[in-house]
Amino acid sequence: QTEAYMTITNLPKEEHLISGDEMSLRRLSSVGRPYTFVEVRVVDEEDRNVPPGQPGELIVRSEHVMQGYWKLPEETAKVLKDGWLYTGDVATLDEQGYIHLVDRKKDMIISGGFNIYPREVEEILYAHPAIVEAAVIGVQDQEWGEKVKALVVLKPGAKTDVNALIQYCKDRIGFKAPRLIDFLPEIPKNATGKIDKKLLRQFYGKKLG
Repeated sequence: QTEAYMTITNLPKEEHLISGDEMSLRRLSSVGRPYTFVEVRVVDEEDRNVPPGQPGELIVRSEHVMQGYWKLPEETAKVLKDGWLYTGDVATLDEQGYIHLVDRKKDMIISGGFNIYPREVEEILYAHPAIVEAAVIGVQDQEWGEKVKALVVLKPGAKTDVNALIQYCKDRIGFKAPRLIDFLPEIPKNATGKIDKKLLRQFYGKKLG
């Protein structure tokens, strides 16, 4: 993160070596452990440390964490509290201290009281042989609060339909599957080349399903 001089965790070369067991394979899917002189916690909404494996917000404390946003005291107060930087990243911490990113907190979808992380749904969509690109957002729903909407781009010449794709997801992630799917020629990106979730939410988020 820019707010922490882009140095929070580290997964050194020697820890890339795996023995084939589940634990070492899972280690490679992590972002490593806290860097030197960096304190890391994963907390719930009441700032309590969550148990290993349970999602929470990743917060960081170190001398290289920013002092604040330039002339934006209100924005600074939202992310800096008692010396801790609230990253906005949802993560889990395993028993060995490795940190696994789940998603961005602002992207989380709450549907029927359940937390659904778009990244998990997107990974399922990317595994589909017809899909080259996918983005998942929450859209307002009168019954569920929010429901999952997927925006997908098909590979050239590939074909599938909405119902087949929804069933494909249901077979793999159950209730987290998209209820709505739109096929797009391309998905908007921001200046850094990342999918622009903010723009997608602005365009689709006010539509009632």
